Order: sequence, then C-alpha cells, then structure tokens
Amino acid sequence: MLKQLLEKVWNKGVCGPGREKLRNCLYVPAIGFHNGQVHSAPRSFFGVEDFLDDNNSRPYTYKKEKKSKNPQKHVSFKQRTEAYMEPFTLDVLISKRFVTASLTHRVTSKQVAVAGTNSKDIKAVLKSRSDIPACLAIGHILAERAREADVYTASYTPRDRDKFEGKIRAVVQSLIDNGIDVKIYLD
Repeated sequence: MLKQLLEKVWNKGVCGPGREKLRNCLYVPAIGFHNGQVHSAPRSFFGVEDFLDDNNSRPYTYKKEKKSKNPQKHVSFKQRTEAYMEPFTLDVLISKRFVTASLTHRVTSKQVAVAGTNSKDIKAVLKSRSDIPACLAIGHILAERAREADVYTASYTPRDRDKFEGKIRAVVQSLIDNGIDVKIYLD
C-alpha cells in the first residue's frame, strides 16, 4: 500500500499552494530515535538486505575497504608517521623535451610549488628546455616558489627507472644550493 502511494506521488507530483507543481521528492520519516539509533528496521522496507556485503554488516552504499592479504602484518611507527614528519615530496620529471619539478604535500596531495621549462615565462629565457642549465634554472625557480609558500624541507625518492645522476641531480643540487633542505632516499 505504501509502495502504491509513493508511486502515485512520484508520478503525479505534489501540488503546492496556488496549484503549482512542486518538485518530486521522496520523504521517509525516521521514527523512534533513541541515542542516535533507529528502532525501526529500514533495511527490510527498501530491500537493502539484498545488497549487503560479505559479512552482512553494511548496506551497499558504503565503500568496502580493501582486505589485507596478511591482516596480522605489523605497520611500523616510521610508516605511520613519515607522511607527517616529512610532509613535502619533490617530484622531478625529465623528458626529451622538457624538465618539470614540483613540491607536493604528501597528506593532502596538493602541489605547493611547480616549475617547468614548458611555462611561458621560463620558455622564452632558456636556450634549450632540456639541458643541464635548464635543470639548474628549474631548481632555482622552484626554490623561490617554495620559499614563498613557506616550505623549506622536502624529501626525494627517485623513481625505479631513474638514476640519481645528471639532470635529476642538477635539479636537486640547485634546490639545495638555493636554501631548500632536500633529504634524498636512495634504495
């Protein structure tokens, strides 16, 4: 009966004062709250029990957490606190045509400072956009922008395919020379 009533309201709409049609809406009152808990069982009304997860604890609208392959695995103190102790990471990308470097906040994933040889102001000044002097210029500009954002320390871990030499080393060394303390983690 309630289902038929809701279908009628949904299909016809509700008329407000002055006989104008109001937007369709579905209102289900929550009855019997006590300390934030509902005494009625709304799952059976909507049929949500069909969409429960494996252990029948949450409806389908919640995201499932990834189940660890080894739930007894110990997470070290360093792994838990490293993102807060060294919140800024340096990311350096060197392609055949461009050099780009950025400082990113590890917890919020926001880029604090970015410099690249593809930007208009830097592109006009440089002779080549991918050589060692360009890398030194990117490090200098990134250091200035980081200081404007009150960032004075960062950590850098090279990617698997990158070696810490040549152009990457030039960018990091330029940052260090211009007042940004960079901790380098080599495997």
